[in-house]
Amino acid sequence: MEPHAVLTVLVHPGAREESVGPLHDGALKVSVSAPPDKGKANRAVLEALARRLGIPRSRLAIVRGESGRRKAVRIEGLPPEALARFLASFQSG
Repeated sequence: MEPHAVLTVLVHPGAREESVGPLHDGALKVSVSAPPDKGKANRAVLEALARRLGIPRSRLAIVRGESGRRKAVRIEGLPPEALARFLASFQSG
């Protein structure tokens, strides 16, 4: 079975600037300019995360929270340890 990780994100749709981070309330904040209309913001979130992680967009899927701001994103092929290192890069200090 291929490793995977699940990342909790907090989405800010309709933002002026697209960004990934910082961590906020146990979730990674992802700001996208796309509106929350017909899945546009969801697609933009997955594309932003894929770019930041340096992996194909096809390896990401929203597994919980399709219509809410807080989402769970499954990342195929990414071991949980690698996700922990990725999130550590957003720690202040």
